[in-house]
Amino acid sequence: KGERVAVMGPSGSGKSTLLTCLAGLEEPDEGEVRFLGRSLRRMGADAVSELRRGRITSIFQFFHLLPTLTAEENVAFPLMLAGTARKEKEARTAALLEEVGLAERRGADPSDLSGGELQRLAIARALITEPALLLADEPTGSLDASNSERILGLLRELTERHGTALLMVTHDPEAAGSCDRILHIRDGRLSGDPVSASA
Repeated sequence: KGERVAVMGPSGSGKSTLLTCLAGLEEPDEGEVRFLGRSLRRMGADAVSELRRGRITSIFQFFHLLPTLTAEENVAFPLMLAGTARKEKEARTAALLEEVGLAERRGADPSDLSGGELQRLAIARALITEPALLLADEPTGSLDASNSERILGLLRELTERHGTALLMVTHDPEAAGSCDRILHIRDGRLSGDPVSASA
């Protein structure tokens, strides 16, 4: 809980496949994925889909926001799907937009936001359901150095505050260095021993 782990490896090593297996979008050929003590393989498709709507969430290099919704509506969307009461949905959305520094941009369309703002918005949307696990696929890959640094700091701060575990796939040594541990993967297997990011 609250731990940040980076996964690094060359292109084609299996990093993205690992993420899709952890998210329950694919089943591994061997072994199993266990989440909070339960095997995803044995849970059934409906139960795994339910996990992805709240307990396991993802952010991506290219944001995957809904272009027809405002910033506020994008963040609130998972709560709307969950049937959260209007007052609670509004309060939680407002609080998270404040946390990521986008309170004054809540009415903006995604097309009017910068890359850094879009990624902050994607982080807010991913955290609105208070997930146990946040999967991040190259979250700084399309950002400049300044925005990358800000996003990494925000991820560190918010995962600590919300007690969310973070698994980040990245090619960026600085991004990996912001995590507690770094795992290296090659040809679909862990390569060497996990190392502390501070080592």
